[in-house]
Amino acid sequence: MAQELQSINLVAPAFKGINTEDSPLAQDPSFAEIADNAVIDKRGRIAARKGHTVITTNKTVLGTDSLRAIKNYRDNAGNTKLFSVGNNKIISGTATLVDETPASYTISANNWKIVNFNDHLFFFQRGFEPLVYSQHTGVVEKMSVHAHATGVASTMYGNEVLAAYGRLWTADFSTNKSTIYWSDLLDGVAWSGGSSGNIDISKVWPDGYDEIVALAAHNDLLIIFGKHSIVVYAGATSPASMTLSDTIAGIGCVNRDTVQYTGTDVLFLAHTGLKSFGRTIQEKSMPISSLSGNITKDLIAALQNETEFFRSVYSPEEGFYLLTFTGQDMTYCFDVRGTLENGSYRVTRWPSTGFTSFTTLTDGTLYIGTSNGISTHTGYTDNNVSYRFKYYSPSLTFGDSSRIKILKKLKPTLVGANNATVFMKWSYDFDTTYATAEFTVGTQITGFYGESEYTTVEFTGGQLTNQRSLNTTGYGTSVQVGLESEINGSSLSLQEINVMALIGKLL
Repeated sequence: MAQELQSINLVAPAFKGINTEDSPLAQDPSFAEIADNAVIDKRGRIAARKGHTVITTNKTVLGTDSLRAIKNYRDNAGNTKLFSVGNNKIISGTATLVDETPASYTISANNWKIVNFNDHLFFFQRGFEPLVYSQHTGVVEKMSVHAHATGVASTMYGNEVLAAYGRLWTADFSTNKSTIYWSDLLDGVAWSGGSSGNIDISKVWPDGYDEIVALAAHNDLLIIFGKHSIVVYAGATSPASMTLSDTIAGIGCVNRDTVQYTGTDVLFLAHTGLKSFGRTIQEKSMPISSLSGNITKDLIAALQNETEFFRSVYSPEEGFYLLTFTGQDMTYCFDVRGTLENGSYRVTRWPSTGFTSFTTLTDGTLYIGTSNGISTHTGYTDNNVSYRFKYYSPSLTFGDSSRIKILKKLKPTLVGANNATVFMKWSYDFDTTYATAEFTVGTQITGFYGESEYTTVEFTGGQLTNQRSLNTTGYGTSVQVGLESEINGSSLSLQEINVMALIGKLL
């Protein structure tokens, strides 16, 4: 008597993102072992990420370097100007990059923090005099030469700067890691007189000693991130009278450029993974939960191996927080639209993008900095170059890890993938050598009601679905399936994969 085929229907595969923490045999098939150059789309499917298009046509001033930071200047009159940094220069422009470095000002590092404040744009970096730009002056100038500057001294050349509560705040100096300075009210160049001031928090670190890494503002709180602890002051709108509100020991921030605001919370990277300030306050010392709990070991390894710098961005329009390890050319994409049962964000990886900086505009545009200049986050090529989309499932046992599985068919359902060649992969028992079956989706034309194409193709409302049935070979106690495709101008979403196998004898 013929044996009945058994199936695992992977509906919305990788809906929960990557999981490299749990045993692959015990994993929910909604996770993925690999999800590269992917996002979780608004319908809950794993899909190819968007690419980027370089809009810079003249990058002479950048040379062979990359853009290390980008910020859009905007004043109350609506004037805007895009600034970036790289090649030891202050740069403006998008199509043509222009050197805006002040005369007789020598720059030897590109680790600038750039913020907008009260119709001015400020540049801060440890050991360098802060720089200022405004539409009124029309030039980038040293802070000390600004017409209203007071108290600008080398002791406040900080690596961190925060624009909040009507003033600038700066910290992380070459020889002082526990003092914070704040400017006069509504005057980012006035650091003496008025209501300017400073505070030394060396006596309030919960573990006795720490170093300020980053500053953040949230709900009238001044949040001070150390390397291994967090100090919170309340009443920051009146800094002279603000009071110590909370301290958290055992968790800090690894780098100021990982801090991002989501509107309701503050995200930051700690030594144990991506964290939320709100959740950290609730759980206090050494919180066990993490927004990156499904890739904790991978993220810790990336932290330990990073030799250059970190960059991050939050995009409410795309619903993600991107975290880039530039020295490893690896970006992790965290879907911030909701958390899983264990409190983690869904996460995918974007390898080998060349991204080195980000900024978002008020209209939702995401600018990306690379060695080619300024790019926009759009389309489905990386500046007319294809990139590889990869999905691999956890190991599938069909509910019984002791029996032989003879894989018979794979039935993928794709949305989009116009004119793409798709490679279906499978292997047995954790073997990294995969069998492959390929097919080409071919050119498709979307049918719309009332148009001539309606009679020749299926009416889909703009979403093309392609289903295939592929014969497979081999056997083993567990099966892993995957899908790869070059993304070259067309979107691709993976709706489902039906995995059909015969269940054999006990081993």
